[in-house]
Amino acid sequence: MSQQQTADDVSVDEIPIDISNTQSGEIEPADVPGEIESITRGLASEQPPTNPLVVLKGARWWYIHGKGGTDPAFQWAIEWTRHLATDVPTDVEQFDDFLEYLTSLGFADEKQDLR
Repeated sequence: MSQQQTADDVSVDEIPIDISNTQSGEIEPADVPGEIESITRGLASEQPPTNPLVVLKGARWWYIHGKGGTDPAFQWAIEWTRHLATDVPTDVEQFDDFLEYLTSLGFADEKQDLR
């Protein structure tokens, strides 16, 4: 391993996982690593990522640092990955919940600002 890791900061790639802050559900936009913010904003945009591995990287981060399996960002990333894999239409209500969640966290003032 080329980098030192402590017991409360581990990662399987360049995105650190803060063990002491897992599934706290209390996320501030400043706490979100740049790559995850980019993926998340991309998922909210009119041209979301089309690589399921990229989307799942974001999903993993939101699962660990957000509200686990109930985190709206995690749920939308999984829903979008399912769409990419199966070409089945996505759940519009779930997308709206995702946008509302990002707005409540402070990623934008209004949902339409994310699009």
